[in-house]
Amino acid sequence: MSDRLFVFDTTLRDGEQVPGCQLNTIEKIEVARALESLGVDVIEAGFPISSPGDFNSVREISKAVTWPTICALTRAVEKDIEVAADALLLAKKKRIHTGIGVSPYHIEQKLRSTPEKILARAVEAVKYAKRFVEDVEFYAEDAGRADNEYLARVVEAVIAAGATVVNIPDTTGYCLPAYYGEKIKFLMENVKNIDRAILATHCHNDLGMATANTLAGVLAGARQVEVTINGIGERAGNTSLEEVVMTLKCHKGLNIDTNINTQRITEVSRTVSNLMNMPVQPNKAIVGRNAFAHSSGIHQDGVLKNRETYEIMDPKDVGLDDNAIMLTARSGRAALKHRLELLGYAMEQDELDKVYEEFLKLADSKKEIRDEDLLQLAGDTTGKAALGKIKLKRLQVLSGTVIPTAVVVLEIGGNEFTASGTGNGPVDAAVSAIKSLIDRKVVIDEFLIQAMTKGSDDVGRVHIQIHQVNTSNVVHGFSAKTDVVLAAVEAFIDGVNKLMNKES
Repeated sequence: MSDRLFVFDTTLRDGEQVPGCQLNTIEKIEVARALESLGVDVIEAGFPISSPGDFNSVREISKAVTWPTICALTRAVEKDIEVAADALLLAKKKRIHTGIGVSPYHIEQKLRSTPEKILARAVEAVKYAKRFVEDVEFYAEDAGRADNEYLARVVEAVIAAGATVVNIPDTTGYCLPAYYGEKIKFLMENVKNIDRAILATHCHNDLGMATANTLAGVLAGARQVEVTINGIGERAGNTSLEEVVMTLKCHKGLNIDTNINTQRITEVSRTVSNLMNMPVQPNKAIVGRNAFAHSSGIHQDGVLKNRETYEIMDPKDVGLDDNAIMLTARSGRAALKHRLELLGYAMEQDELDKVYEEFLKLADSKKEIRDEDLLQLAGDTTGKAALGKIKLKRLQVLSGTVIPTAVVVLEIGGNEFTASGTGNGPVDAAVSAIKSLIDRKVVIDEFLIQAMTKGSDDVGRVHIQIHQVNTSNVVHGFSAKTDVVLAAVEAFIDGVNKLMNKES
C-alpha cells in the first residue's frame, strides 16, 4: 500500500512575498480555487496580523474554498494567534501555523534569548493556538542550521503540547540533501512521540537544492511537503510543487502518492505566472516552455519513433497536448518531415531532400524556423505554395475608456466581407468580428506576445495556438508587427488559414 504525502501550498503566503508579486483579494481567491482544483491538501492563505489586506484575504479564501484546509501563519505571539483564529473563523477546515527560530543564529542574535526560553515560548504558543483550533502546525524556523539534539527536544515538546504537524524548515537554503535527510531521520528515530504528528519539509532554493532536500526529507519519513507553484518565493524561491509531485509520479517504486491532479499542473502554473507577473524561465523543469521541446536531430528522431527514448514523462500527464519538435539548424530530416506532414505536406524522399537543403540554409541564418517559413520552403520546392484563403484587407479598432470595438474587412475567395465586434480589448473585439465571418468554430488555446528587441516601437511577435471545435485539428498562427494588435489579428487569421489548409 502506498504512503500518503500531504501537499501544503504556500504560494499565497511565502510565494507572494516576492517583490512585485503581490495580489489583491480577488486574485488570491482565483489562485486558491485553482489550487483546490489541483488537489492540494492545505492552502497557506496568508499572515493575518501583517496587514488588513492579508487578514481579509484569509477570511475571503476561507469562504471561497471548500475541500482544502486553510492555514494562517503567526509568530509565537498571542495577539498573532488571536488574529489568525479570527481570520479563519469561516473556514470549513482550519489550521494555525505558529513557530519560532531554533538555530543559534535566531536564538542568540535575532531573538536575544536562550534555548530554554525559546523552548518554553514554543510550547506556550502551541497550547494557546489549541484553544482556537484542533489542527496546529509548529514551524521550527531555521531548523536546517539548528543542533539536532536541541531540535529533537523542541519537536517532542510541541507535539506533547498538541501540535499535529511539525515543520522542519531549511529557511536559508543551506542544507545539502544528505544532511537534511539525516536531520529528518534523526527526528524520526529520537523523538519519542513522533507517531502523534506529521513531520513537514519547507525548503528554500538558495543553493538550487530545494527539491532535492525536500525529497531527501520525504524519503527519511516526512509526510508533508511545503511547496509553491513554479517554485516562487523569497530570494531564490521555494520548493516547486510540480517538481516534487512529478518526481514521485515518475518513481512509482517509492510507493508515495499525493492527491494532486497532475493534468492541471500546466494550467495552474500559467495562472500563477500571469497573475503574479512572474514569467516562468523557458528551461524550468515540468512547466517551462522548453521542458518537452527537442531541437537536436538525434533526440527528435528518437522521440518521433518512441517518446520514451528521451522523455521520462508524458506531456499529457502535466496538461500539455504534446511535446514540441523545435526546428533549428541541428534538426534532422525526420523532424522536418514530421512538421511538414502536420502542415499538410506529405513528400517523397527526393522532394524532402530538396526542402531539407534549403531548410538548412535558412536555419543557419535564423534563430527560429516558423511554420510560415516551412510553408514557403515547401511551396517554392514543390510548386504548391500555400496561399492564405483569408486575407486581412483593413482593420480599425477603438478602445480605451469606451467599449473596445473592432471593424474588420476580410478578403475570402476573392470577395470582400465586413464585420464588427466588441470584446474585452481590441484583440478580443477583432477576433470576435472575424469569427462572425468564418464558417467554423475555433478556440484560442494559447496567446503569447514577445518583444523581439526593446523599446516602445519594438516589433512584437505574436504566437497563437487554436483548435477547431469537435476536431483534433490544432494549429499555430504567427505574425510580427510594431502594432501588436495588428500582429495578433494576423496571427489568428494565419491559424484559421492553416485549419482550412488541413481540410483541403
